[in-house]
This record gives sequence, C-alpha cells and structure tokens, in this order.
Amino acid sequence: MSNKAEVIRVLVVGCGNMGASHAQAYHILDGFEICGLVSPGKSKEALNTQLGGNYQLFDDYEKALAATMPDAVCISTYPDTHESYAIMALERGCHVFIEKPVADSIAGAEHVAAAAHKAGKKLVVGYILRHHPSWERFVQLSQQLGKPLVMRMNLNQQSHGYMWQVHQNLMKSLSPIVDCGVHYIDVMCQMARSKPVQVSAIGARLTNEIPEDNYNYGQLQIRFEDGSVGWYEAGWGPMISETAFFVKDVIGPKGSVSIVAKEAAGTGKSDTVASHTKTESLRFHHADIDVNNEFIKQDTWINLEDEPDHQELCNREQRYFLKAIQDNLDLTDHIADAINSLRIAFACDESVKTGKIVTLP
Repeated sequence: MSNKAEVIRVLVVGCGNMGASHAQAYHILDGFEICGLVSPGKSKEALNTQLGGNYQLFDDYEKALAATMPDAVCISTYPDTHESYAIMALERGCHVFIEKPVADSIAGAEHVAAAAHKAGKKLVVGYILRHHPSWERFVQLSQQLGKPLVMRMNLNQQSHGYMWQVHQNLMKSLSPIVDCGVHYIDVMCQMARSKPVQVSAIGARLTNEIPEDNYNYGQLQIRFEDGSVGWYEAGWGPMISETAFFVKDVIGPKGSVSIVAKEAAGTGKSDTVASHTKTESLRFHHADIDVNNEFIKQDTWINLEDEPDHQELCNREQRYFLKAIQDNLDLTDHIADAINSLRIAFACDESVKTGKIVTLP
C-alpha cells in the first residue's frame, strides 16, 4: 500500500564516486532524508561539506545502523562488503539500494535476495543503464533488426591517479569483466531475449599491482539459444589504450544500431564515470538494398532530447527506489535479472581462469 507522506530516512554507506552521487540524489529529492554518511576514510567529510555539512558521520557501518535506525540503506562500497552489509540492513528491517554487483559471489547474491524476501523489504540493484532513455531506445531498436543479433560492446578505461587506485581496490575481489561487465551482459540479455547457453573468455594480467589470481584486461563472448552472440571487452589501468574504449552496437539481418558518442569518446575520457553512460546520438543503419546491391535508405540519426547526465541518472535510480518502496513494486524480475547477469559474468571469469568454454545451465 502506498504511503507517500512518510519520508524515507536513508543511511549512505560508501561516499566515493557512486555513493556521493546517490547521496546528492537523496539530498535534493523529496521523499528522502539522509540520516548518516559512512566511510572508513575522509570521503564522508568531503561529501558532507559538498552537501552543506549537516549530516552525521560514521566510520563504522554497524554502529551507524544502530545509532541512526534508518528506513533504508544505500550501499556503494567495494563488492566484497556487499553481501554482509546488505544482509545486516535487511535483517534490521531496512530497504536496500545496492550498487552492482549484488555480491562478490553467486551464493552471496542469492543470500542477499533471500534475506530481502524474508524481511519483506525492497532490494534495488544499481543497474544505471536501465534508467537511461537512450539505452532504453537502443534496446528497443535492437528488436527491429531481426534474429540472430550480434552485440558488440566494450568499456576500456585508461585509469590513472585516483581512478587507478579505485580499480586496484576493486580487483582485490573482482575482475573488470565481472564488476563492469554485468551492465552490458544485462543489456545483451534484454536485446536477445533468449537464453544464454555458452560463454568463453580470455584475460591478461598486465600489471603486478593486482592480485596474482586476477587480471586487468578481459574479453568475453556469449552464445544465446536463438543463435545470437555477444562480445564485451573491459580493461583497467594506465597501460590501456583509449583508441577504442567506446564501442556499443548491435547488428541483425535488417541492419545495425550504434551509440555514437563523439564527445564522450574523446581523449582523456575513458576513466571518467560521466562518459560511461553518455550516448549523444544513435545511428540506425538500414540493410535494405536494391537490384544493384546499393542501399535504399540512408542511415537514420536519432538525437534524443532527454539526455540525462550522470547525476540525473542517479536521481532517476533513486526515484525508482522510492517508488518501489512507496508503491510496493514487485521486484522479483529485477532481482532475478541482476543475479542472472552476475551468474553469466562469473561463468566468463571461470572461462578465463580455466581456459575452457563454459556451458550455462
């Protein structure tokens, strides 16, 4: 039952890139009230100053939960804490917004989903591209291309400075094709609307600054039941090339659709979070040809007026979280999709580490 009069008191855990953006959304949106900011380092102080300096600050998450007794918790920490933090919040009766991935293992993700079900609380996973009108249109246009589909995507990041430190911390628990790949695997699954049946992947460890059992460059391939195939590539680090960091297109018998982001794909943009979601325009290529094998139609350029920046996308994610709570939305499919894309990503990780093709159940 909807109860839109009540303000949702939210505890923000993790005050770095995404945590800061989500906190900004809670700060400005009606329906939310921040009751505390949590981080082990100084990021919470910087964020608090940015937001006006009026929020309670905590170093310890468990103590913050006990002290603030929030209605909801926003988790934007490193993936190795996601499972324990989410379950702790859910068991205290809090709704949870959690950055992807849900956990750093499939078992962990399933534990979180089960805890949400048991508590009767909302669990929303931060799949930001699902809230971007251009990406939604990208998926919709892919349905007009016929079958099978060929999906080509990558996000290589020539990270340095602060972002290279972030990536090194992420790689203590996950590879780039798991942490980053779940977004694009999710998009491929929406496009193909077919069961993924097989994956293969390769990876390379290009630096000694990461754990010996991990790699900072990876490339995966997914085969779907209907014959569709998908490719995704992700590399992190100061050695990564920027020449082709932004490839997002889908091909079918009837043509192709590509995201063309000339500005976002420019030099020095690959490790900038804002450029990862920017689309700018869509190019729809029509495969129709005449008797001389010449194209009948010119390519169609689609420039959508609603091109939200990164902060507005985070605002939209949090409006969805609020709606899920207030209107008691059924999130069964939302959670299942999040776990499914993670399951595929981990299968790809297994393929890298074993050198074998992995068949999906």
